Amino acid sequence: MADFDVDAMLERFRERSDAVKDRPMPPVEGEARKQFIARAETDYQDYLLVGRASWQVDHDHLVLRIPLS
Repeated sequence: MADFDVDAMLERFRERSDAVKDRPMPPVEGEARKQFIARAETDYQDYLLVGRASWQVDHDHLVLRIPLS
């Protein structure tokens, strides 16, 4: 686990939030379109929250502090 780079992981989450935000809409209609939009909104929120986290190691646990404001 010594090779694990938390800052790089958090950067990947920031990149994913940007990618989801800029993801083009596929040619879907109706219920599939609604599901795609809902999934994209959830993905964006999840990736953005983790991407903004600060971190520390506490008793061999990675602790992410996620700001909610």
